[in-house]
Amino acid sequence: MRKSLNTSKWYENAWAALIFFTRVPFYRLYSPPRDSYRAVVEFWPLAGWFTASVMAGTLYFGSWLFPHSVAVALAILARLLLTGALHEDGLADFCDGFGGGNDRQRILDIMKDSRIGTYGVLGLLMYGLLLYLALSSLPVELATLTILCADPYAKMLGGQVVQMMPYARTEQEAKARVVYRKISIPAAVGLAVQGLLPVALLFYLAPNLRGQWEIILFVPCLTMYVLYRIIWSKLRGYTGDCCGAIFLIVELSLYLTMSVLCK
Repeated sequence: MRKSLNTSKWYENAWAALIFFTRVPFYRLYSPPRDSYRAVVEFWPLAGWFTASVMAGTLYFGSWLFPHSVAVALAILARLLLTGALHEDGLADFCDGFGGGNDRQRILDIMKDSRIGTYGVLGLLMYGLLLYLALSSLPVELATLTILCADPYAKMLGGQVVQMMPYARTEQEAKARVVYRKISIPAAVGLAVQGLLPVALLFYLAPNLRGQWEIILFVPCLTMYVLYRIIWSKLRGYTGDCCGAIFLIVELSLYLTMSVLCK
């Protein structure tokens, strides 16, 4: 009975993650209880398998019809449509808040403002440009494999912020009216498996990269730690916007690393 209950909980939480992090109407098939949304970060990389597959598939099959650069642009657009630019919205708010705020409360107020400012615009432009150029610099097959690996791996690393610091606001002040719960040991193991399995796939299908696995995995970890230190020093806690920004920037660091290694 207990095993069946636990299986049901995992199913509900995973389903909630797909609903929360994508714009596909999964809720029409099944609507998990509200409490499941507190655990969506534990299945963030699993949602990343889905978004990465769509993005990578668009790039790979798009390159059969279009030049590589056009296929890359279509792949980026596909994920934007799939996620509703959820994380990009977080990145814009993050850049506005940390760029224009001088103290904790001011940063939080700016990040909660739905309007986008100069720092947010510049942050999105630079992020989009670097993402496009990094993926365009990789051969189609390698770019496809890297997307399948980078999305879940970056989401696994981004999910660590929930464990490393408290939520910066109250639950009532949260945009989604949900505060993520702390990750238990079994959930942490599941999170690691979700994030690392695609990495193993990358090294299996691209054996020439095995000798450089340390730098491929280390740079995103270092990027996440630097962002964590910045957020902690300013806010002493995270927000949903911080999680989205961490994911995008960490993922971008892996693409840039691959671009350097393949130059």
